[in-house]
Amino acid sequence: MSLLKSKRLGWGIGFALGLLLVLVVSSQCRSTAQLPTRDPLPQDPYLQVYFNHNPAAVYTDPYRGMTRYGDNLEQVIIDGINAAQATIAVAVQELTLPGIAQALAQRQSQGIRVRVVLENQYSQSIAQQNRPQMTARDPYHRAKLQALYDFIDVNQDGQLSADELAQRDALTILDQAQVPRLDDTADGSRGSGLMHHKFMIIDGHRVVTGSANWTLSCIHGDFLEPDSQGNANSLLVVESPVLAQAWEREFDLLWGDGPGGELDSRFGLQKPYRPPATVSLPGSAIALQFSPTSSTLAWPDSVNGLIGRTLSRARHSLNLALFVFSDQGLSNQIQSVSQQGVSVKALIDPGFAYRSYSEALDMLGLALPDPRCRFEAHNQPWSQPLTTVGIPTLAPTDKLHHKFAVIDGETVVVGSHNWSQAANRTNDENLLVIRNATVAAHYQREFDRLYDQAQLGMTPQLQSAIAKQRDRCQL
Repeated sequence: MSLLKSKRLGWGIGFALGLLLVLVVSSQCRSTAQLPTRDPLPQDPYLQVYFNHNPAAVYTDPYRGMTRYGDNLEQVIIDGINAAQATIAVAVQELTLPGIAQALAQRQSQGIRVRVVLENQYSQSIAQQNRPQMTARDPYHRAKLQALYDFIDVNQDGQLSADELAQRDALTILDQAQVPRLDDTADGSRGSGLMHHKFMIIDGHRVVTGSANWTLSCIHGDFLEPDSQGNANSLLVVESPVLAQAWEREFDLLWGDGPGGELDSRFGLQKPYRPPATVSLPGSAIALQFSPTSSTLAWPDSVNGLIGRTLSRARHSLNLALFVFSDQGLSNQIQSVSQQGVSVKALIDPGFAYRSYSEALDMLGLALPDPRCRFEAHNQPWSQPLTTVGIPTLAPTDKLHHKFAVIDGETVVVGSHNWSQAANRTNDENLLVIRNATVAAHYQREFDRLYDQAQLGMTPQLQSAIAKQRDRCQL
């Protein structure tokens, strides 16, 4: 089989140069006896937190051989899989890591009941896609497919052999092991919104969840970019039968009667509305809610409404690390607590921070027109703008993929749920509000790590965006 043979020579040369850099960096890292680390923070026995940029841990990337700071999030997931005694239910937007696929396949062969739900854009193995299918994708998805192709094509001969697919293509590994899986077209639609979950339920009592997709770029780093160390993400391992049962009810709606059965899966707005479920664990008070919420229901009833109520309780500090922030209601709520004297700091991914719909602009007291030179309806730039809003400094190709807030050093808002209208009203998402000082300390350390090297206020990137729009729209 041969896909996208054009540009293969260029990709091969790029791979060779990238591999040389990887070997040099890897050799340098391995020659270091031990990277200096910070002291680890204590973990709550019921809510354990992991970050792929954790300065208190070091691991070696299993695919690029690079020793780097961080928790090995892939291994956290594999450890959960290996601990299963009876059932594993996975709902994750994208799965391309072969180590995870091999662990799931092995447990399937050992009699564990394994089920997998994916987003339809990422549910077809690369072996099943032909060149017209790949070239029909938008540039973003074409680039993702090309990167995955190069990762699987170990010998870089432009062909994907059966052995390479069996070793490196996660979905081929699952299919060869006959792991049952479906996507969000199993309800008879073309897929409404995004199946944006990132969770796994183990034996009905443990959940692994967070912001990370199960991919190279979200966990370890882009394969052909030696300096990439992965999008900034976290995982939570939650030990609670009550919470696991709530996640199981969500999974059961997605699964229906499984692949090949009736089109009775329920995704997006086909699911019934569920208010927040509240659970108490020793040392913790937790609320869990799933998206989406129909626009026929009031905003306070939605997941963004739950976020807003939680933010309104801030009395001293509010720290945000967000991939996307575009919900006007949340911006208005944060403005209210800021006016009451609460210290507010916010970091937004550089790819989204200065778009016309970004609430980072409101917080900075600015407004930018969209590509059609129109301003967002109901936009409300703050009359008392902040200078503590900006973008993190990231390695090449990496993203700030977090979706968390830390409130008063004791409450964390976290999940797959971006702070956007799409997440709130369209996508399949989950969100946790956790009141637990031990958990909050982990997220505060991660925020501090990002904030210490951040660019704040009127950054050069923002100045460039303003100048570009003023010139183009003749403002």
